[in-house]
Amino acid sequence: MREPTLFELSSPGRTGVTFPVSDVPLTKLPDTGMLRDELAIPELAEVDVVRHYMKLSKYNYSVDEGFYPLGSCTMKYNPKINEDTCRLPGFVNTHPLQPIETVQGNLALLWEMQEWLKEISGFAAVTLQPAAGAHGEFTGVLMMQAYHKARGDSKRIKMLIPDAAHGTNPASAGMLGMEIVTIHSDANGNVDLEALKAACDDTVVGMMLTNPNTLGLFDQNITEVVKLVRDCGGLMYADGANLNALLGIVRPGDLGFDVMHFNLHKTFAVPHGGGGPGSGPVGVSERLEAFLPAPLIYKVEEGTDEIPPLYGYETPKQSIGRMKAFHGHFGAIIRSYTYIAMHGPDGLKAISQYAVLNANYLMARLKKTYKVPFDRICMHEFVMEGRFEGTDIRALDISKRLMDFDFHPPTNYFPLIVHEALMIEPTETENKQTMDAFTDALLAIAEEARTNPEIIKSAPHNTLFGRMDEVKAARELVLCCWLPDQPLD
Repeated sequence: MREPTLFELSSPGRTGVTFPVSDVPLTKLPDTGMLRDELAIPELAEVDVVRHYMKLSKYNYSVDEGFYPLGSCTMKYNPKINEDTCRLPGFVNTHPLQPIETVQGNLALLWEMQEWLKEISGFAAVTLQPAAGAHGEFTGVLMMQAYHKARGDSKRIKMLIPDAAHGTNPASAGMLGMEIVTIHSDANGNVDLEALKAACDDTVVGMMLTNPNTLGLFDQNITEVVKLVRDCGGLMYADGANLNALLGIVRPGDLGFDVMHFNLHKTFAVPHGGGGPGSGPVGVSERLEAFLPAPLIYKVEEGTDEIPPLYGYETPKQSIGRMKAFHGHFGAIIRSYTYIAMHGPDGLKAISQYAVLNANYLMARLKKTYKVPFDRICMHEFVMEGRFEGTDIRALDISKRLMDFDFHPPTNYFPLIVHEALMIEPTETENKQTMDAFTDALLAIAEEARTNPEIIKSAPHNTLFGRMDEVKAARELVLCCWLPDQPLD
């Protein structure tokens, strides 16, 4: 049964607020046409509105409510102190158009965040502007393109992208008119070196490599991959969406990458369910530093014990221009700054160590029952097949049944190179009890597939709504607001 809309709950005469008698003379509107008497607005008491939205909120599943093993998305718990710091008056009550001398504290935080991300990643410089991971990708690829054009090398039009990369990689390069060349994986889940050698020539812009890749595997041939691309004059792009596996252990800049986007909302605990807000800063090597978006924050004067440092703006010599208004998503940056400051170098390393440990623990418990196509030590996530021989149970069925066990489903059908893929990422924030309950549920579903498959095919059973026709929902979107004179069905 669906929840009634506010229009249906409305009753003439109810009101949620009573305005005091005006203590200034009333003035008529200069244009009576501005009044819309026919506008239908629900008439409700405050308690009606609060209860309505509270009920709706309980229909949602969130990382605060339970385990959210969404592979490739790093849906980790978001510490609430991050919300407190980003709401401090000195941050929330300032505006980037204020005189620069009045926002020195804000600029100090941005400058220090740039420096921290440089240290974490091993890059020479960082921009904080991009608003999300895909936006960071676009920014990085734009700089790669600008680098080659600045050298007069206009024939470079090909971007090499492994089949185990994130799906946004080819989209980002394609938006800039590049030809996408897919490099297949070998039997161990690495980039196929022979296929890469065949694709490397003087028309290559570079390679966009997700490492660890979407199989949750660290490329065992990373040194050879970087050398092959570099030797043909290409640049190396690191998709930083899986950085949660590398903190304090490996710095992409040290591996030979030229550019990488960070996902602050994934790696450094900014809420990103429901589409945002994200944050996708980009780090670059020295060869791309001159092409960074402007402005960057720099330290004008060092300061002394009595006088704080002075911060200002600078524009790189060959900047690709502004990619986002002002300095990106400032609130997201503050949250991540808090997260990094609280953990410190040792804490960041522990984050990755526990994320990798948790993923390998889950895989070890499940791989005897579910097929793991690339059976080697994984990083922060792993991929298994959601199907059983002799049954017609598929990954989607398993995910729907997991909802009856009060777990959010993992990522389905990605990466595409694994049949009926279930991509699972526990993150470092889940304890052993939670992971055991999750694996017990998956093992129980595997048993049901053999003994009572219909209960899986018809799942979920314990949710407010049953199984949706997701294809119909995607093809026949209903995006308009309901009005009283329109039927609800």
